[in-house]
Amino acid sequence: MGYTIADVKIPDSSLARAVTELVRDTESPLLFHHSSRVYYFGALAGKQRGLSFDPELLYAGAMFHDMGLTHAHSSADERFEVDGANAARDFLTSHGIAPNDVEIVWNAIALHTTPGIPKHMHPVVALVTAGVEMDVLGLTYAEYDDAVREQVVKAHPRDGHFKQDIIQAFYDGIKHKPDTTFGNVKADVIALKDPTFRRGNFCSVILSSPWAG
Repeated sequence: MGYTIADVKIPDSSLARAVTELVRDTESPLLFHHSSRVYYFGALAGKQRGLSFDPELLYAGAMFHDMGLTHAHSSADERFEVDGANAARDFLTSHGIAPNDVEIVWNAIALHTTPGIPKHMHPVVALVTAGVEMDVLGLTYAEYDDAVREQVVKAHPRDGHFKQDIIQAFYDGIKHKPDTTFGNVKADVIALKDPTFRRGNFCSVILSSPWAG
């Protein structure tokens, strides 16, 4: 199933095939290929770091991490990360995955845009974020050989418009609930795309609190 890149491949299991089918049928090609690259880059990072992880759980976390941006799984008032985590939880539970494993995937998706925390958690949580940070931000670009990066992109194309397109996809998925970006990186996306947006201010919330003092 899929390509083998530096000994990393998509798990050849009924669960992984079901994940692939659902995500491919639900997400845009942009998000599907991005999510697939997140799996490869995350798994490759895990091998580089000597981490032990379940490839099926990492695959589920990587593939569902942006499902909250889709119309089918976007709520009116939850962060998109939580929407994606909830979609993964429902899917994995319906396939008989153990609650502890479901919780690991839920955390991986819910925290993938919260810098500084996932790397200290379960390897699946850490590696979903590692894959996202590589594919979207290029934070660990130099840690991957040119040949490996080229193989990942050949398997799941990333064209010259990816940066602009992924920002637009983020915006399209969250513009109806800008308040959910308070305190997280997606506020940057709203601010870039909507000049009328005013960020929530942490200090203003403190100072306007009804508490005296």
